[in-house]
Amino acid sequence: MNTGNTQVRAITVSNIDELLSQIETADEPLVFKGLCSDWPLVKAGLESNQEAMKYLASFYQGMPVTAYQLAPQHKGRVFYNSEFNGFNYQAGRLDLKQLFSHLVQEANRPTPAGIYMGSTDINQCLPGLGAENSLMLGDISPLTNIWLGNQTHVAAHFDFPHNLACNAVGHRRFTLFPPEQVSNLYIGPMEFSPGGQDISLIDLQQPDLEKFPKFSTALAASQTAELDPGDILFIPSMWWHHVSSLDEFNVLITHWWRDTPAYLGRPNNALLHSMLSLRSLPKAQRLAWKALFDHYIFEHDDQPQDHIPPHAQGCLHKPLDELNARKLRADLTNKLKR
Repeated sequence: MNTGNTQVRAITVSNIDELLSQIETADEPLVFKGLCSDWPLVKAGLESNQEAMKYLASFYQGMPVTAYQLAPQHKGRVFYNSEFNGFNYQAGRLDLKQLFSHLVQEANRPTPAGIYMGSTDINQCLPGLGAENSLMLGDISPLTNIWLGNQTHVAAHFDFPHNLACNAVGHRRFTLFPPEQVSNLYIGPMEFSPGGQDISLIDLQQPDLEKFPKFSTALAASQTAELDPGDILFIPSMWWHHVSSLDEFNVLITHWWRDTPAYLGRPNNALLHSMLSLRSLPKAQRLAWKALFDHYIFEHDDQPQDHIPPHAQGCLHKPLDELNARKLRADLTNKLKR
């Protein structure tokens, strides 16, 4: 569909140091054209899908992979079933070379079934591949995953970590939405979703604006990235992104990292705890807690702490150090036991 949205800004850089400099303060997506075009996997894919599969198979040690298969009528859309009590795909564990065989078979059908292998640790599944086909990010130690399949569509979702997504084989289209558009994306159930991450219920290929009228606002704010083999997309933390894999065989390698220490925990846990303890309060009490959250959490940059001696600030230290983080977690754990 013609979304009418803007294209993600493309930046020309010559090396990873320049890329890191560009994303250091970036708060919107960026595309780096051709920056991983010298990878052996990219070069193999430009020769043929068979060469790319052969190259990947040379690193495979036999660990079963998890893959999804969608019936042809779903047109590659990874989603719920019609009753929302399951999903529209069959999932299974199989040998990667069997998966490649299925992809070759489906490529010869006029209406192929969708086949999709989601986030898979590259170092466990294909040891040695990352040494030749991943980004060396200096002090950043990312979680590096591989994704592959044929023509499939993954609904808009967000990830807490930043992501450098390297399009290695085939073509992909990312449609990205700023975090503040969440209310216009019609998010589905929190406890039960494909891939374990909350997703938008919008079919981006055929959006029903009568059923989902606010989506037009999200669409107007969206950005699109059309990735050729060798292109890299930077996705900032919390940006929603819908992903379409456009060819008979597509491979993506992602690099996830957070820019805060792991001892601070997962923000998702705070959201779930707030669902439990705050969401059902009367509105006046929710607004009172909102004021406290604004003061201590969301607007704390503007709140001076000079009225408290430094040695007494405890968990109010900015940024929170590991010792006070551990004290806070222990205190919270004890209170949850009561």
